[in-house]
Amino acid sequence: MTTTRRHCLTLALPFAVCASAILALPMAAHAAGPQVGKPAPAFTATDADGKTVRLADHAGKTVVLEWTNHDCPFVKKLYGGQAMQALQKKWTGAGVVWLTVVSSAPGEQGAVDAGEANRLTQERGASPTGVILDPTGIVGKAYDARTTPQMFVITGDGTLVYQGAIDDKPTANLDDLKTAKNYVDAALTEISGGKAVSVTTSKPYGCSVKYSS
Repeated sequence: MTTTRRHCLTLALPFAVCASAILALPMAAHAAGPQVGKPAPAFTATDADGKTVRLADHAGKTVVLEWTNHDCPFVKKLYGGQAMQALQKKWTGAGVVWLTVVSSAPGEQGAVDAGEANRLTQERGASPTGVILDPTGIVGKAYDARTTPQMFVITGDGTLVYQGAIDDKPTANLDDLKTAKNYVDAALTEISGGKAVSVTTSKPYGCSVKYSS
C-alpha cells in the first residue's frame, strides 16, 4: 500500500480527493516563493569577476538584488534614462550591497558571459557591488524571480523586506521615469532612517526571466 493511500484511509477521505490534495502540497509550497518578513533564501553564486558570492557574507548590511536582462525594453528604459545607475550609486555609496543578477540561460535573450557582463557595467556607467551570473537559474528560482527588472531588498539580519517592481510605472516609456514612484529607493530610505518599510510588495513587471526550463 502506498504512503498516499495510507494517509487517505487514516483521514477517511475518498482516495481521489485526498490524493489530489496531498500531491498538490509540494507545488503549493514552491509557488509561495520567498516571503516578506521571513529570512531571504540563502545562496552561493559566482560573479562576473569569478568570485564566490554568498548572501551570508553580507550579514549586517542591507542587500538589494536586481534581476536584469540588458536586451529587455523595460531594463533599457531604466539604464537608458540613467535611473538604475543613479540608484546604484546613491545606495552603494551609503553602504548598501547591490547585486545585479543575470539568470538568462545560455542562448537566451540577455545571457552574458563574464567579459560581456563587465563590459556592460562599464559602458553603462553602472555601479553594482557585483554582477552575479546565474545561467542555471538556481538563484533566480530560489527567489521565484519572474521578470526583468525584479527587485528584492534584504535587511542586515537577513530578512526580506521588499519584493516586486522597481517602481509604479510598468512601461518601457522613458518619459515615465520623471513621474515614477521608486519603491526600492523608498524602502532603502525608510530602512536607513530606522523605519519599517511601508510598501513591502508590488507586482513585478517587465520581460520574463529566460530560464533554461
